[in-house]
Amino acid sequence: MDTHDLTAAYALHALDERERDEFENHLAQCERCRDELAVLTESASALGWAVESPAPPPELRQRILDAAAAGRENVVPLRARRPVWQGIAAAAACVAVGLGVWAATLHNSLAHERGQRGALSVAADPSSHKVSLQGRHGMVAIAHNGDAVLVVDGLDPAPAGKTYEAWVIPPGGKPVAAGTFDGGGGMTMVKLRQPVPRGATVAATVERDGGVDTPTQEPFLSAET
Repeated sequence: MDTHDLTAAYALHALDERERDEFENHLAQCERCRDELAVLTESASALGWAVESPAPPPELRQRILDAAAAGRENVVPLRARRPVWQGIAAAAACVAVGLGVWAATLHNSLAHERGQRGALSVAADPSSHKVSLQGRHGMVAIAHNGDAVLVVDGLDPAPAGKTYEAWVIPPGGKPVAAGTFDGGGGMTMVKLRQPVPRGATVAATVERDGGVDTPTQEPFLSAET
């Protein structure tokens, strides 16, 4: 993976020690990544407040605060001139609290998603249109150009021989396949392969492995945009 592609994962503290050290060495020499990191540490906090969520258990809040206090300070300066670990802790805490994701699960799922910078940027962008899911905890985030991301919390892995498939249903139109995904790992983030016009419905069904052209099952989640 290109070192530039690790910026989003670093901003959310989702790199292992070797990857983190490698990226920090790169960061000291790369203004582009420093600029992107500054933006991501600010915008990722918006993801936590994008949709209404239940209050987290007190023990989760305390674990997040303890983890923030134990975080090591990064010596690489950002334009904001503040310690990077504070931005990382704030972003990770907001995402965890806002979506109700346990801290350890969040770390693992974000490591899975670290190559999907486009998906993260849409989900965390304060200007994107956010809609809560029906049937599952999560949301759909839609950018001004129609790019959209489906975020689902606590989705079990798809059954053996099956896959989850996302659909975009335009107003008065038929469902259009928008990508398959496996679920599991705490938080699932899927960049939809079809643009989502205002007034469309985003839904997901369980289908055979590889996906289908037309839904064969009733949706288990949906969102009216």
